[in-house]
Amino acid sequence: VQLQASGGGLVQAGGSLRLSCVASGRAFTTYGIGWFRRAPGKEREFVARISTTGGTTYYADSVKGQFTISRVNAKNTVYLQMNSLKPEDTAVYYCAAGGYGTAPREYDYWGQGTQVTVSS
Repeated sequence: VQLQASGGGLVQAGGSLRLSCVASGRAFTTYGIGWFRRAPGKEREFVARISTTGGTTYYADSVKGQFTISRVNAKNTVYLQMNSLKPEDTAVYYCAAGGYGTAPREYDYWGQGTQVTVSS
């Protein structure tokens, strides 16, 4: 499966963005999808994940209540709604497929990343 992340941009603190991850290829509905981010000078970190049906979601403590992950299997798309953005949310955001956990190594397929910059 190939993944294409989009929706990043420059936003002021307190603003919102919605990231999209569109998958091509077959069997999208068999993959759990995760979002990760890498801030400058830091390791890639887990943000959120969603099960194949969308019935189960899990968030990093740092974004719980602030971000919402969802998916529309008919569109082969997973979304990450990000509200109340803070400068510390600035990072390149990646979507990944094939895993169910929080470690990047658990995921087999990765998108190219989309830059999110939050100004103070």
